[in-house]
Amino acid sequence: QLQLVESGGGVVHPGGSLRLSCAVSGDTLDPYAIGWFRQPPGKEYEGISCMSSSDGSIYTKESMEGRFAISSGNAKNTVYLQMNNLKLEDTATYYCAVRIKGTPVGACHSPFGMDFWGKGTLVTVSS
Repeated sequence: QLQLVESGGGVVHPGGSLRLSCAVSGDTLDPYAIGWFRQPPGKEYEGISCMSSSDGSIYTKESMEGRFAISSGNAKNTVYLQMNNLKLEDTATYYCAVRIKGTPVGACHSPFGMDFWGKGTLVTVSS
């Protein structure tokens, strides 16, 4: 079992930045893909950026490139999402999730295939 706990959400003005954290604990069962997803109010989940535990390869959804970036801490038990130049439409609940034996591309394209999810952290972009 894995436990994922997101933190770092909050209220930010348009153009602002936030860094979200995802603390991972439990048996990680390498290899796996870990990624960030979001669900805007009333909309579907969408993948943002995902990373491989085995080689550190990263996939970021094209529409997110340049503003969102995934990274991991030295101990690999924390994954971050740096979000810059935030826009009103970035308001959403942000989740981290893991797919055992998954690839970054596969994970980000298929949120419902993830095996473990955190409870999410709310990001509100408001003027």
